[in-house]
Amino acid sequence: MHPIIRNILAVLAGLILGSLVNGGLIGLSAHIIPPPAGVDVTTEAGLKAGIHLFEPKHFIFPFLAHALGTFTGALTTVLIAANRKMSLAMIIGLLFFIGGAIMVYKLQAPMWFNITDLVLAYFPMAFLAARMGSRKSA
Repeated sequence: MHPIIRNILAVLAGLILGSLVNGGLIGLSAHIIPPPAGVDVTTEAGLKAGIHLFEPKHFIFPFLAHALGTFTGALTTVLIAANRKMSLAMIIGLLFFIGGAIMVYKLQAPMWFNITDLVLAYFPMAFLAARMGSRKSA
């Protein structure tokens, strides 16, 4: 398979698998750490209306979802990619970061969470996945 085609497929696979991990953890979060009483976490409007009631424990799973989704997506990409593995992993990190930045803008969670999430969940996880994945495939 041509390396460019393989790299494109690697990025697509990383985006899909990373998004599935992200969504799965977000879906699971309310079952493990129930949201505050009366807050509808199934809609953006419900989250916006009730975000002020969230305690720090309610942000554990969103952070894990963002970090592990990015890590999984980047690792998948690195393991499939023909070359330019670090660059492709960082593209995954950038794409997930853009999604995170959009959510920061839309949801307006506490600033401590926004900073922690944007600084630690995306590029560092993509970098770590690229380093780990490159060692495995070498």
